[in-house]
Amino acid sequence: MDYDNTTEDFSRDWLQAELDDTLDDLFEMEFSEPMLSEEIRKIYKRQHPDMLDNRTYYTNLLRLQSELIKLQYWVEKTNAKVLIICEGRDSAGKGGVIKRITQRLNPRVARVVALQKPSDREMTQWYFQRYVPHLPAGGEIVLFDRSWYNRVGVERVMGFASDNQVEQFLQDVPEFERMLVRSGIIVLKYWFSITDEEQQLRFLTRIHDPMKQWKLSPMDLQSRVRWEDYTKAKEEMFERTNIPEAPWYIVEGNDKKRERLNCIEHILSKIPYEDVATEKVTLPERVFNPDYERRTLPDELYVPQIY
Repeated sequence: MDYDNTTEDFSRDWLQAELDDTLDDLFEMEFSEPMLSEEIRKIYKRQHPDMLDNRTYYTNLLRLQSELIKLQYWVEKTNAKVLIICEGRDSAGKGGVIKRITQRLNPRVARVVALQKPSDREMTQWYFQRYVPHLPAGGEIVLFDRSWYNRVGVERVMGFASDNQVEQFLQDVPEFERMLVRSGIIVLKYWFSITDEEQQLRFLTRIHDPMKQWKLSPMDLQSRVRWEDYTKAKEEMFERTNIPEAPWYIVEGNDKKRERLNCIEHILSKIPYEDVATEKVTLPERVFNPDYERRTLPDELYVPQIY
């Protein structure tokens, strides 16, 4: 038997099966669209004439997700520590990218950290202290959905941090991240970038879509008012925290599909993972006891079969 050809055929068949399975996502998109007004839908489609087509998107997404699984095996085998920081404006697509990265990974290996606002006790701690417990140990991939960079983003723009606190952070964070890298953590920092017009459009779709209104907080609405303040804060953040040991990478996000694929492709290119030999899985024989009789359980234990 030609092992290489057999493996290639299996991979191709698997990819096609997975691609067919993702049609559910397409149906979900079709069902969610009517939630928007006809006017908003027309505007959105007019603003995005060159969006990546679904077949290209799903084919490449599945290919990249299979590579992420290889990365996961390598991280476990080598006890590597990977930290991925995801920052960006509200509605820039961070959550969508994170979801596609972790979608097929083992949650015991790849986990997401999205911290709430600090408690009164945490407000008195060293600023980085509440983030440290969530850093990756050996064999882990951790994705921060927003991070310590809140200090120079929302906290700065909304007045939750003083000028002295912001300046102290900007002085401290480069050395803090150098310490992480020296400890063996692979640090990748991504800024998801969208245009002013795109954010406006996405906020409008959320306002008019009852399935997405929960995503809009009062803070999000203020981010529209303070667009230029956030821009100035972002520019200084890049200037003072873009260090060789942990540089920033900007992902253009006006097209969500391209944003997801480009980010995953970049992550894979920045981590020196290799194929790791895995043990062959063999399904054991079921133990059969001829004297065992299965009990009949009462009907009320079962969920009604409505569908």
